[in-house]
Amino acid sequence: MNPAAVSLVLVAALAHAAWNFSAKRAGGTGAAFVWLYQVASAVLCLPVAVMALVLSHATPNWSWLFAAAVSGVMHIFYGLALQRGYGVGDMSVVYPVARGSGPLLSVMAAVLLLHEHPGWMGVVGAAFVVAGVFVIGFGGTRRDNPIGPSLFYGVLTGVAIAGYTLWDAHSVNTLEVPPLIYLCIGSILQSTMLAPYAMRRREQVVRLWRAHRVDVLVIGLLSPIGYILVLYAMRIAPVSMVAPARELSIVVGSVIAWRWLGEPDPVRRLFGAAIVLAGVAAIAVA
Repeated sequence: MNPAAVSLVLVAALAHAAWNFSAKRAGGTGAAFVWLYQVASAVLCLPVAVMALVLSHATPNWSWLFAAAVSGVMHIFYGLALQRGYGVGDMSVVYPVARGSGPLLSVMAAVLLLHEHPGWMGVVGAAFVVAGVFVIGFGGTRRDNPIGPSLFYGVLTGVAIAGYTLWDAHSVNTLEVPPLIYLCIGSILQSTMLAPYAMRRREQVVRLWRAHRVDVLVIGLLSPIGYILVLYAMRIAPVSMVAPARELSIVVGSVIAWRWLGEPDPVRRLFGAAIVLAGVAAIAVA
């Protein structure tokens, strides 16, 4: 792969794992926290969207708004499931299960709904993802943090990932929405959709901002930056190489969970995360 593309993807993987560390630190803070970091992303993305629109010379149409709105709903569901998962479970379980099950479910949906045929590599990759989840999910756990909720919310987050992955691919390819503008409109719409909930809980929002302002800003900045870096990497390298490389964040996230969160069974969970990563790589090249 092109060295520049490798650099972009590696930075994107680090950014993704880093903002998930911030999300885990905030724990089960729910929709109010999701709204806060979406507002931060929207503020950062608005000038970028305007600049991208001017430079692209594209003609906006209502399909862009519709596509971004559907994506926004899916991303809100993703954010809520992820925060709930981090509130009740370990990052070293929730993160690799979510990141691994997302591509797996995307392939399953493509086979069942779009009649695609991933080939034997896709089947092997799916088996690796399932095996990795089993390795992560079975073994010693802390009594105050059972494995069940971590697995459940990890898979639920993966469902959201699969949903918005398929829809986003449809939006930027079939509906021809410019990716950068699509990302920015989505951030603005997500913060708008959650605004009524946040306004009814102003005291909670203020408390969360005071306690987690650093985490809010880290997620608001790194989440869109990580995605934009991947978009640029895909312009200079094949998607089949970029997609598995970006999933290095699975291993990075597991290391963070062990080193800075003190989560149990680091060797087993790192091994399971590596198996999931291998499975995602096989699915990507199928």
